[in-house]
Amino acid sequence: MKLKYTRPKEIGKIIKSLKSRNSHGNDEIPMKILKGSTPFITSHLTNMCNKSLSSGIFPSWLKFSEIKPLHKKGDRTDITNFRPISLLTSFSKILEKVIYTRLYQHINQNNVFTTEQYGFRNNSTEKASFKLINEILLALNDKLTVGGIFCDLEKAFNSKSWCTIV
Repeated sequence: MKLKYTRPKEIGKIIKSLKSRNSHGNDEIPMKILKGSTPFITSHLTNMCNKSLSSGIFPSWLKFSEIKPLHKKGDRTDITNFRPISLLTSFSKILEKVIYTRLYQHINQNNVFTTEQYGFRNNSTEKASFKLINEILLALNDKLTVGGIFCDLEKAFNSKSWCTIV
């Protein structure tokens, strides 16, 4: 699969679409600063992204992130009430968006996802909800029994998840 090169206009749109925050990765360049310097760095970022796309190599200096604990809720002295967040460099986010766009186009054009695949697609929550409700209504119209299994994934990355059968 050959990935199409990017252009300065696409890089500019990507930068504009990213949230302006003061947080930063290990490069210590917040997105606010990057957005302010967009006219001056767009061509350089375009070259960097195109070199990565042509070589198939994600630059190693973009692979580093700063991991920080984020408090979810509850007692702050209990480590299970925190989840790790990874602060990536702004440049990494831009290259990832370029690659994501190309991969998503490839997946859609080549029908890689099945019709039952809802995650990682546009309007996935609405489409999954519509499909579920439609299937339930069809079954009820045919006077069939309807059941469901619902899982609470509040702490999905902990080893314990609870499921309820209805």
